[in-house]
Amino acid sequence: MKRCMFVDDSSVIRKVAKRILGGSDMVVIEAATGLDAVEMCAAEMPDVIVVDGALPDMQAVDVIRQVRAMESTVKPQILISLVEVDVASIMKAKRAGAQGYLLKPFNRPQLLERFRTLKVAA
Repeated sequence: MKRCMFVDDSSVIRKVAKRILGGSDMVVIEAATGLDAVEMCAAEMPDVIVVDGALPDMQAVDVIRQVRAMESTVKPQILISLVEVDVASIMKAKRAGAQGYLLKPFNRPQLLERFRTLKVAA
């Protein structure tokens, strides 16, 4: 079973993602802060991580770098979640180790399609 972590200070975004993705083939775990996400990844690395581009406690690129620096047999696919296409933020995230981005708010077809492009069953 795949594990996906949504890191977002908005409980609404996390709950919507969990409702869309959660099911028999994917477990969705939630983190409200970058620090929580880093600690949770250190305990058990998820297969996919979606990091909010505007976390209150740390920069998304710092979360991505810290996760990429961890020793783990799982190498997660990472997306940065943005409210608008911001090429500079996307490029910083990619340089830090992200595979791409996700625009929010998202709906079911958008989120499922994004996960299909990552080759993650959803």
